[in-house]
Amino acid sequence: MRVVITGGTGLIGRALAADLVSDGHEVIVLTRNPANATDLPTGVRAVKWDAVSGKGWEPSADGADAIVNLAGESIAGDGFLPSRWTAARKQRILQSRVSAGNAVVDAVRAAAIKPRVVIQSSAVGYYGSQDEKSQPPLGEDAPMGSDFLADVTRQWEASTAPVESMGVRRAIIRTGLILTFKGGTLPLLALPYQFFAGGPIGSGKQPMSWIHLQDEVKAIRYLIEHESASGVYNLTAPNPVTNAEFGKALGKVMGRPSWLPAPGFAFKLAFGELADALVLHGQRVVPTRLEEAGYHFHFPQIEGALQDLY
Repeated sequence: MRVVITGGTGLIGRALAADLVSDGHEVIVLTRNPANATDLPTGVRAVKWDAVSGKGWEPSADGADAIVNLAGESIAGDGFLPSRWTAARKQRILQSRVSAGNAVVDAVRAAAIKPRVVIQSSAVGYYGSQDEKSQPPLGEDAPMGSDFLADVTRQWEASTAPVESMGVRRAIIRTGLILTFKGGTLPLLALPYQFFAGGPIGSGKQPMSWIHLQDEVKAIRYLIEHESASGVYNLTAPNPVTNAEFGKALGKVMGRPSWLPAPGFAFKLAFGELADALVLHGQRVVPTRLEEAGYHFHFPQIEGALQDLY
């Protein structure tokens, strides 16, 4: 297969690219600065794009087996600690996603041989926030939320919808908290436990929908390779947990106590609105359609996923 990945220098993109090339597939990563993309997995080719149009990378899209659109500015920021959401950052978060989707549509429209599938990234933030585990689990047919991230994901998903009218299969992946120490939120969540100061954040009752990075990659490949797969898929493990349950499992695996609560107001003061999205609220999301499609999770339980990472 030839697979084109936008956002291929990010957390998911790198892991997906490495997995694909290890099986002998051709992988093209789109980046604004190919000369700086020197640490891509061996065998991955970097191609320049402007992230707003198909200009310059149309030949890569023409006849491709798949385009995986992961591009978009990080919700949490690029540093180890999250960055507060200013009005300017929120606009960049939204616009980077919509522009990348428009670029994919532009390239598909120009392709003489259309790609077989477009995988469109999204997030469980589509469903808004839940505060308690007791609320019902959210499958792919659950309604959209009403906060900032819900609106971002709505527009992100819609950005590549026109490819369907061109006869291209499209699958939307709503991803939860990705568990890996290569980046993302887990290293930050684990930091207090290293100093024997771990525990629930805020109420500890907020649900966490998570997925091991390996399952994220394998699920994307499953959707690429199964031609009957289209529409929305939640990419989360089938057993979401509360923040307190996550902390207890993390402490057990690390050999650290999980007893010291972290007050929610401190996170709110430090990170503002972003704190609600990252740690103080969550969603109890389940991968109904992915399991119905036949995908079997390598890490369905939180403790097993954390044990593998450690």
